[in-house]
Amino acid sequence: MHHNWEFMLRLLLAGVLGAAIGVERKVHYKQAGMRTHFVVAVGSALMMIVSKYAFADVIHNHTIVLDPSRIAAQVVSGIGFLGAGVIIFQRNAIRGLTTAAGVWATAGIGLGGGGGGGGGGGGPIYTSLA
Repeated sequence: MHHNWEFMLRLLLAGVLGAAIGVERKVHYKQAGMRTHFVVAVGSALMMIVSKYAFADVIHNHTIVLDPSRIAAQVVSGIGFLGAGVIIFQRNAIRGLTTAAGVWATAGIGLGGGGGGGGGGGGPIYTSLA
């Protein structure tokens, strides 16, 4: 039961950090605002939690080896695909590149939070907002 509260706190932390990036984007009238960044961060954290902890009963069998980092790698590539849909070439200018990078960074913060790293603390947030 203790782990459930810890997991909820991890999801909440990831959501708050993701929403902070989204609020900054929304204030500047950019694409992908608070809801998008919140969902990406919480979704990434949830996938990491499931990857890392959901199969604990199977891991005790010494014939089965699981690698939790495989899910993280798929999140990174999946968010990269999502970000590619945001980037637009219009009138000899590229638009949406910063939005795509922000969503990608938010996924990383969510993975860090879900994995127990607290999203890397405040460092990635301050860097993303700068």
